[in-house]
Amino acid sequence: MNINITIIGQAIAFFIFVVFCMKYVWPPITAALAERKKKIAEGLDAAERAARDLQLAQEKATENMRKGKEEAAAIIEQANKRANQIIEEAKDKALDEANRVKAVKEAELEQEVNQAREALRAQVATLALAGAEKVLEASIDEKAHAQLVEKLAAEL
Repeated sequence: MNINITIIGQAIAFFIFVVFCMKYVWPPITAALAERKKKIAEGLDAAERAARDLQLAQEKATENMRKGKEEAAAIIEQANKRANQIIEEAKDKALDEANRVKAVKEAELEQEVNQAREALRAQVATLALAGAEKVLEASIDEKAHAQLVEKLAAEL
């Protein structure tokens, strides 16, 4: 056997093997690799989109929280203003009520003072008549001198 023929035979067999592999084995392997590469690329794109979506969601959540805090602060401020307004209204009502009660009591007091004056005038008139009676040693008719008694009571 000749080494050259063996090498040529091996080269032809290798060539046939290479052609067979290139025609039947290599296309499914390259297709599988291409599909795998495509899936990996899609997975990386999906991960990047998910990362962007997550970042957008976080920014949106932060913005919503900021708006919520601002709204809560505004509501609290509004509630405090309303509370102060209610307190002021209550103070005004209490002052009005106190002034009204004071006016009523002053009127009652004035009325009692006037009643006391009238009672005192009547007593003074009676005492004056009794004193005049004693001085004159005569009886003064109260009915006959009613006008004089009224005048005396009005002067006192």
